[in-house]
Amino acid sequence: MTPSTATRSRKTQIDRTATALFRARGYAATSMRELATALGLEAGSLYSHIKSKEEILHRVCFGLASDFFASFDQATADASVPVATQLRQAIEAHVRVLTRDGAVSAVFLHEWRHLSEPARTEFLALRDRYEAGFRNLIAQGVASGEMHTPDAAFAALTLLASLNWLPSWYRPDGNLGPDEIAHRLAEQLLQGLEGKK
Repeated sequence: MTPSTATRSRKTQIDRTATALFRARGYAATSMRELATALGLEAGSLYSHIKSKEEILHRVCFGLASDFFASFDQATADASVPVATQLRQAIEAHVRVLTRDGAVSAVFLHEWRHLSEPARTEFLALRDRYEAGFRNLIAQGVASGEMHTPDAAFAALTLLASLNWLPSWYRPDGNLGPDEIAHRLAEQLLQGLEGKK
């Protein structure tokens, strides 16, 4: 193992351990000393790998945001596909990102508030842009007659709020896998939009 590979491996281990602690205890209640202890390191050694615990929070939040955008873009790449199908694919893609790592998803959804400026403002701008993608899809669906809702913005927020509750109950060893959950949630959420006026 080369030094750079070892460094990356150690950083990955630090990120995973910190993310698990952030999820269990909350970001604010997790200290660098506690993280070092969980890793079997001296606090001074930990600082040779990372500058602060916020560095980890930043990586988690912006890394998963990037995954959400990539999945959404892939789900909606083919403009010839009906808008309702694109929305279904976007919902299913969102679920797959959320279920990939429960700790990362929980920290992303709940601990972003601890980002300091300007990262916090940047993160909120990304969140707004992502929500706008769903809002615009729904508005297109309404315009084409594929969907029905008096308020596309409210529908998009309701849809995302429903999906983002997933990390609080999803278990990797549960009866339903990510694909089945994605399918069921898409069916349930689209029924209201595709129903008759």
